[in-house]
Amino acid sequence: MEIVRSLVVPRPIQEVYDYLHDFTNTEEWDPGTIRTTLESGDGGVGSRYHNVSRFLGRRTELTYVVEEDAAPWQLRLRGENKTVVAHDSMTLNETETGGTQVTYRASFDFKGKVRLLAPLTAPAFWRLGNQAEKSLRKALG
Repeated sequence: MEIVRSLVVPRPIQEVYDYLHDFTNTEEWDPGTIRTTLESGDGGVGSRYHNVSRFLGRRTELTYVVEEDAAPWQLRLRGENKTVVAHDSMTLNETETGGTQVTYRASFDFKGKVRLLAPLTAPAFWRLGNQAEKSLRKALG
């Protein structure tokens, strides 16, 4: 399962990077996130975040680890719990007008029996991607 959204915002790349680099800001723009806390690190590679979200009416918790931090161009995190491994990446590019193009990619690899139900959740993931794009545009607009 993969969600990809791309949007252009009128903010400079460094400002957008700084906002996204602080993964606790998911509380503001990720519609499923209830709470994200930094457990260890400074937000760079190896930092660990605890994320509490709600999806399809169920509460879920993931531990995210920052895998790549190529300021100000790329951020990549890996989240995991007992049923899923999530890979989130945010790629930033400067626009000719001084804004920033943000490409957000989230993929989900389901584990065990949950893997069999994953195709049925595709519409919900699609809606989540649309809501995240809208919220991210508002947060960075």
